[in-house]
Amino acid sequence: MSRHIVDGLGKSKVTIENGKVTNVTEPKISYCPLFDHHRNIKEITPEAVKENMEFRIKDFGMCTKNRQLRMKDYLNFGISEIICTLFKEDIIDCAVMVCEGCGTVLIQEAELAQGVGGRVSGLVETSPIPEVIEGIGTDNVLNIETAEINQIDGIKKAIRNGYKNIAVTIALAKDIEEINRLKETYPNVNIYVFAVHTTGISKEDARELFDGSDVITACASKHIREIGDEESLKTVGQSIPIYSKTKNGKKFLELRLKHIGGEKPKKENPDLPNPLI
Repeated sequence: MSRHIVDGLGKSKVTIENGKVTNVTEPKISYCPLFDHHRNIKEITPEAVKENMEFRIKDFGMCTKNRQLRMKDYLNFGISEIICTLFKEDIIDCAVMVCEGCGTVLIQEAELAQGVGGRVSGLVETSPIPEVIEGIGTDNVLNIETAEINQIDGIKKAIRNGYKNIAVTIALAKDIEEINRLKETYPNVNIYVFAVHTTGISKEDARELFDGSDVITACASKHIREIGDEESLKTVGQSIPIYSKTKNGKKFLELRLKHIGGEKPKKENPDLPNPLI
C-alpha cells in the first residue's frame, strides 16, 4: 500500500493512501495568509484541508506515481525558492531535501529543488513510489526500499558522493547537534542549514533550530518569531517572515531579493497566521 502522512495546512495531519485522502486531523491554525492569497482559503477547516490535498493530488500528482517533479518559481520567497537561487548562482552543488514516495533525497538542479520542496507541506511519513524514485534517480534516494526520512544520513550520503557545498532542509531541532559534528568532521565541506515547518515547536526547540540554522522560516511559530524579530541579521517577509542567523544566511536572502527585483513595500498591518502557536 502507498501510504503517506503530511503535516498539512493549519498544522493538521493528513493521511493519503493509494492516492486518496483517508484521514484529516483537526487543524491547529484557523487562518494562513499564504493559503488565503494563493487558494482563497479564508478559514482552515478539516474540509478545506481535505479539498486542498485533493487539489494537489489532481494538479501535480502529489503522493502518486504521476508526481510532477520539476517546477518554476512558485512563491517570491520561500525556502525552496532560496535553494533554487543558490543552485543558479553556483553556491551549492547539492540539496538534501524530502520528497514523498522517496523520503530523503539528493537534488542537484534548481527546478527539481523547486518541484520537490515548493509543492508539499511537511512530510511526516512516506512509502516508496517506484515511478517517483526513478524520476529522482535511484542513486539520489537515501533508501529506495523504505523511503526513509533521515536528513543526517542524507548529508553523509552527499558527502560520500563528493559534494562540497550542501544545503539541507530540516524540521527537527535534534538534527542540529549532529550537523554541527559533521561540520567539524568535514571542514572542507560547506553545510548550509535551512529550517522549515516550524509551526508549533517548543520554545527550547525554537532556540536550538534558530541558533543552528543559516535560514529559518517562521511559519506560524510564535517562538521563532520572538527570537527572529530580535536577532535576525536579515529578515524578508512580514506575514510569514524568513530569518537569517548567519552571514551566509543573510547573503542567501539578499541574493534571492536580487533575483526577484528587490523587496516589496512593507504593509502597515500585514495579515498573520491565526493563532500563532
